[in-house]
Amino acid sequence: MFARSFFSLLLLFLIFSRADALFGYGLLRCQFTSPDDVFYMEQIFFNKVLLIDYNSTAGKYVGYTEKTRDIADGLNKSPSFMKQVKKNEDKCKSHVSLVLDLSKPVEPYVTVKSVDTASSRHPGMLICSVYDFYPKQIRVTWLRNGKEVTSDVTSTEELSNGNWLHQMHSYLEFTPKPGEQITCKVEHSSLTEPKLYDWDPIPHSQNNKIAIGTAGLVLGLVFLVAGLIYYKKNSAGRMLVPTG
Repeated sequence: MFARSFFSLLLLFLIFSRADALFGYGLLRCQFTSPDDVFYMEQIFFNKVLLIDYNSTAGKYVGYTEKTRDIADGLNKSPSFMKQVKKNEDKCKSHVSLVLDLSKPVEPYVTVKSVDTASSRHPGMLICSVYDFYPKQIRVTWLRNGKEVTSDVTSTEELSNGNWLHQMHSYLEFTPKPGEQITCKVEHSSLTEPKLYDWDPIPHSQNNKIAIGTAGLVLGLVFLVAGLIYYKKNSAGRMLVPTG
């Protein structure tokens, strides 16, 4: 276990501590600035006083009272205890690259869609949803024909997904006008420049239906014209025979 030696040490101090002690706690620290600059530390405090610690720079336990100096000396001479703390230190170093990868900016995924609204002022509402971005600082604004909209706009805070990534949603109440362009503008550290996402008044599913319907109509006209040409050719080759 990652902190087995640390919690064993904490239990040891609980056994030998004074009966009237008020508060004791332990701290594990994995501090780094890069994969090559990693510092691992274990510390135990009692009544806000540091009793003993281990740090990877010194490579040993150090006690700060008469009692804990003797305990630290015994721990440093214990092969099994020092083997475990070295494992903890190695895990600290091995996880640094993972943390650094997660700390890189992650570009958001953005959708813009319309929803029904109960507002008496505006019959329409647009939602610009921004998903899975890191870090959490982000700016989302609305543009109407290229000009920023400042009224009838509400936004959520940056919401944590629980996996280092975030999401947020911005709402615009509006009255549709023919020919206007409404755009969601997103600014984030993962982007070299702001990205613009235009609202499409006709959903893609409806676009597909219109395209299929248009293709069917054109195909029908082709068959109709071909049939008329065939009929005229056959009619021209026939001779009418009088009767009676």
